[in-house]
Amino acid sequence: MQARFVCDLGEKAKVPIISFSATSPSLNSTRNSYFLRATQNDSAQVNAIGALVQAFGWREAVPIYIDNEYGEGIIPYLIDALQEVDARVPYRSVISPLATDDQIAEELYKLMTMQTRVFIVHMYRSLGTRLFTKAKEKGMMSEGYVWIMTDGLSADFLSSPHHSVTDTIQGVLGIKPYVPRTKELEYFRARWKRRFLQDNPDKIDAELNIYGLLAYDATTALALAVEKSGATNFVFQKANVSSNSSTDLATLGTSLNGPKVIGALWTTSFKGLTGDYLFVDGQLQSPPFRIVNVNGNGERGIGFWTPEAGLVKKLDPRVNKRMNSTSTSRVSTVIFPGDPNMVPKGWEIPTNEKKLKIGVPVKYGFSEFVSVKKDPGSNTTKFTGFCIDVFDAVVKALPYALPYEFTAFAKPDGSPAGTYNDLVDQVHLKNYDAVVGDVTIIFKRSLNIDYTLPFTESGVSMIVPIANRNTKNAWVFMKPLTWDLWVSIFLFFIFIGFVVWVLEHRINEDFRGSASHQAGTSFWFSFSTMVFAQRERVVSNLSRAVIIIWCFVVLILTQSYTASLASLLTVEQLQPTVTDVRELIKKEEYVGYQDGSFVRGLLLDLGFKESKLRVYSSPEECHHLFSNGSGYGGIAAAFDELAYLKLILSRYCSKYTMIDLNIKTGGLGFVFPKGSPLVPHISRAILNVTEGDKMEKIENASFGKKSSCPESSTSISSNRLSLKSFWGLFLIAGLAASVALIIFLVMFVYRERNVLMSYDSTASIWSRIENFFRIFIQRDSTSSTYRKSELNGRNVISLPSPSAYSVHTEYPADQSSESYDSSPNRQSSQEVVVVDNGQLTNRNQERPAALEIDHENL
Repeated sequence: MQARFVCDLGEKAKVPIISFSATSPSLNSTRNSYFLRATQNDSAQVNAIGALVQAFGWREAVPIYIDNEYGEGIIPYLIDALQEVDARVPYRSVISPLATDDQIAEELYKLMTMQTRVFIVHMYRSLGTRLFTKAKEKGMMSEGYVWIMTDGLSADFLSSPHHSVTDTIQGVLGIKPYVPRTKELEYFRARWKRRFLQDNPDKIDAELNIYGLLAYDATTALALAVEKSGATNFVFQKANVSSNSSTDLATLGTSLNGPKVIGALWTTSFKGLTGDYLFVDGQLQSPPFRIVNVNGNGERGIGFWTPEAGLVKKLDPRVNKRMNSTSTSRVSTVIFPGDPNMVPKGWEIPTNEKKLKIGVPVKYGFSEFVSVKKDPGSNTTKFTGFCIDVFDAVVKALPYALPYEFTAFAKPDGSPAGTYNDLVDQVHLKNYDAVVGDVTIIFKRSLNIDYTLPFTESGVSMIVPIANRNTKNAWVFMKPLTWDLWVSIFLFFIFIGFVVWVLEHRINEDFRGSASHQAGTSFWFSFSTMVFAQRERVVSNLSRAVIIIWCFVVLILTQSYTASLASLLTVEQLQPTVTDVRELIKKEEYVGYQDGSFVRGLLLDLGFKESKLRVYSSPEECHHLFSNGSGYGGIAAAFDELAYLKLILSRYCSKYTMIDLNIKTGGLGFVFPKGSPLVPHISRAILNVTEGDKMEKIENASFGKKSSCPESSTSISSNRLSLKSFWGLFLIAGLAASVALIIFLVMFVYRERNVLMSYDSTASIWSRIENFFRIFIQRDSTSSTYRKSELNGRNVISLPSPSAYSVHTEYPADQSSESYDSSPNRQSSQEVVVVDNGQLTNRNQERPAALEIDHENL
């Protein structure tokens, strides 16, 4: 407050104001251009405090500060720094500068009744001394407590410690600006001590704290700035005000040399006692902070904090980046209050509540998970079940004792006091410290409370009855393949038959004849490959290549079909009555859910009508609903979490099966208040229990050992074979057949190019197409495979060349010479059959040809 008043005067009079003790962040040069902070801003140390809290794993901290501008200025920055390291501030303790000892004791008692045991103290030395004295009287300087002092208290307490002060702050951590030890500093301290003792011979305390060093550097900076500005005559220009002004401040003049001096101060830099001295934006740059631990008669350094490297044991100028700075290995061993062997966990059970009050749900069914029974004779309540046993094991796995007591969430008559949502809200309303039971982790509940890690599987599924339906179905042989695969196979049989006919009909007599005969033969040949019973032989190499690949495809298809059909008829006779939720909604079937479960809202969101929902409270009641059936007061399917469904299936594994809905939940977890420091400890203990053999023992004790029933699949998927499984085979077969067709067409066009090009050029396109197909469907007499098939078993004469004999061919009257190839090559390769009297029959023509033969040469 004094600094702010003086800063206003300096702004009005244009006089530089240099402060070596005003650390409040509310004071800055942006509001006052003539203010220079020659000390550290309180906001500069909050990141060091946050790093210290994070390194030791403390999740909560309570600031204790003086109720004035000095105390309040650091709080917003401190809370932000703690939030950055996931630490909460559940309470802020404000103490008046004029508070009495009784008022301080009352505030400390309030802190003792809370769980948090990490306190950050920011106040003047006079008030801090009284605070720590009262804290020690109340036992708050003992094991389990953590105290951290800001740099203001650390500098005052530890610069010239007294025995009475250090006794009360044993084990306290402190933050101090780091001042490097130099020869100049040691020489200055010696001169100061000598001069101080000369002026004050009756005092023995001659130590100078950080503020004294800052004051000396500030005076040095001012002297250098005055010399640099060249100011010699410090005069003021009087203000023009009336003589009857009400205040003396109104007559305050302005300095003529003030602007020069402030400009010089902004650019002045030198090596001071506290380090490099330079103003940036009106204040000194933050130095590294030293972390100290009060032990014995003084302080003990345990590490440093720098903005670049974070927490480190030793300052190293070569380290310019953070390297796991949030680990306790980055600081030396700390001796906490009470000299404990372990690091305090930062919270304790409040003294006014010796045990955690834990709410437990009351339910009528599924007692294997939670069971609450009251003994009328002893008037005691017994809590048992899987969830209770897991929590007991988790608490035992903690590295410390955690006293607790269970409380039934029930009405006086023993009935449930509300739903699970109502029970969870009791934690938010602070009626319970936690909830232990079969509480599902869902998003809506997590808005007001915190969950631990789940200790069961997560997800919602449904169970449906299973029935033997395949053996009673006359069309069961169609089920192994889907309709798209059936259609694809049929189309490929037709396609392969067509390809084989194209490749064979010109050279293979088996594929010739009438149009209906050729079509029937081609399709018969293709479909007969399904059972490998084709009798027609193929003579083209292209056809053989296509058939080889197609037979491989058919082999895979037939083997897969046989295996799938055998599976349907034998192994998987029992099938679920329904596998799709949409089918249940469409048929308006009745479905069931556990009483009080969140699954009811989930079913309504899926589209089920509320009138189609029925509740069950136990596995036996669920089985009874299934036995009645959907149309007779029962259900067609039951929806619940995996843990409950597996319990039902363990008892009725031969009657029902589970269908995976791919609906994810968080599983079952324990409930704690928002930001509770217990959550990470309990979660780690849950991992310790679930990863070992303890969980299996608890499950066997709660649910019994696994029955001899086969494990029920969590997902019933269709065993029908689809096109997706074989599209690669069809692709290979289709490409092979297409390539063979292309090669054949290219060869055909090239061989018949003369005949095709000799056709009338003035003919229409349709006539050209007719001519192409007329040539295409004719026999290929030049093919060696065709001649061999024709002459098989007959007396064959080959006419070598026209020079050995003369052949006179008479063309039939109905055959045009244009369609006959009379080239020498064609004549030399003709094959004839001897009939009698030297007359030959040419099988390449429809009518006999009269040939004159030299019998002697023949």
